[in-house]
Amino acid sequence: MPMLEVHDIRKSFGPREVLKGVDLTVEKGAVVAILGPSGSGKTTLLRCINFLEKADGGSLVFDGEKVDLARVSHADVARLRRKTAFVFQSYNLFRNKTVLQNVTEGLIVARKMPKAEAEAVAVRMLEKVGMADRCSQYPHQLSGGQQQRVAIARALATSPEIIYFDEPTSALDPELTGEVLDVMRQLAAEGMTMLVVTHEMAFARDVSSQVIFMEDGRVVESAPSDAFFADPKQERTRAFLSRIANR
Repeated sequence: MPMLEVHDIRKSFGPREVLKGVDLTVEKGAVVAILGPSGSGKTTLLRCINFLEKADGGSLVFDGEKVDLARVSHADVARLRRKTAFVFQSYNLFRNKTVLQNVTEGLIVARKMPKAEAEAVAVRMLEKVGMADRCSQYPHQLSGGQQQRVAIARALATSPEIIYFDEPTSALDPELTGEVLDVMRQLAAEGMTMLVVTHEMAFARDVSSQVIFMEDGRVVESAPSDAFFADPKQERTRAFLSRIANR
């Protein structure tokens, strides 16, 4: 049984239809990369799946539990979110809290974990992303890549079944991108299920197990990563990959 299935998800902002009936399946342990030009609906899809935006229609099945995305209850959202984590492109760290406090905040406040236990979990996750030596520092003292690694540690601290990444390197200078991608490669090797909106073609090709290409609110092509890059079936996919390769 797939970990996550999304069927016919639709979303409009006023008269603009952003998602036009998207289907998506993510198997346990898979790394699924979502590619596409700007404005194709990639981020909106991710935000609707994690209830950061409310979809106008469609259904979601997570671990066998089905919900109507247009009518999902607050209780359903809270329960399903406890199984997931979201990493934003802009880090979304608390500026007035230390690295350690940023990771423990959700554990202590939302999950009612004792402070000492939360700090022990946080240190383990910060060690995992190479940031344990920065526990007492504040976000403004860190590079963008370091801040994003703290954000990933915060996501891991909740023991999610799947992590959603929204363009996790798009706000970074090129020299800082590698350190974040290295952490994501490590997570993939350990079997973490990930759904990643990204513009990093090398990551999509080398790390992801499946690629979904979107344009104009629809899935144009979905295939295993090796087949997607070696033998794309759709002309629009071939044109996109050709343009990326020639940059």
